[in-house]
Amino acid sequence: MARIHSSVVSPVCPSIPTPSCAQSRASLRRELRQRRRHLTSRQQRQAARGMVTQLLRHGALRRAQRVALYLPADGELDPMPLVHWLQRFNISVYVPVLRPSVTPGLWFIKLTPHTRLTRNRFGLLEPVLPHHACRAHRCSAWALDIVLMPLVGFDAQGARLGMGGGFYDRTFSRARYGERAFKRPRLIGLAHDVQEVAALPTEAWDVPLDMIVTGTRCLSPQ
Repeated sequence: MARIHSSVVSPVCPSIPTPSCAQSRASLRRELRQRRRHLTSRQQRQAARGMVTQLLRHGALRRAQRVALYLPADGELDPMPLVHWLQRFNISVYVPVLRPSVTPGLWFIKLTPHTRLTRNRFGLLEPVLPHHACRAHRCSAWALDIVLMPLVGFDAQGARLGMGGGFYDRTFSRARYGERAFKRPRLIGLAHDVQEVAALPTEAWDVPLDMIVTGTRCLSPQ
């Protein structure tokens, strides 16, 4: 596992302006994905270390017992440097897999040194089917304490732009958690500073974030 360093980095570049009404979510995704892909390996490593520092300094992981995070792709801010720290303090780490059903959604599977990974239909890494089909390795979404979510874009109000599949939105929708909303895990988005916009176009089904963390700061939307 990667070791954690306690350096803090400056923003790689300022946030981009608010998209016009004519700019679709699809075109905004293309622009923001291109921005994070253009970050150098050094900038990516600095941002990942800074993100760990920000989370630990803020105390966002305090008292957590089950934390879900993602396996990074396409220039996403890498959460894997956190794994060593989480496991050192006996915090169970889970990663998402696409739920094999008609309704899109996610299962969360415990990550161990023996977890075997494969690529799903989108080319993203996830635990292989025999492993994640076993209930002993699976954690219900509502039983997680914190979910560290990937972002394509974000704004200071807590709006999140994802890849468009709706997997996280369906998994953590208000309708699903209506009467037991108090059990919904804390949703924290991880992103590079270059992925921020002044205001995102949102839809009724978008699930807002409780916090956004970059390599330089923690944003807690009001």
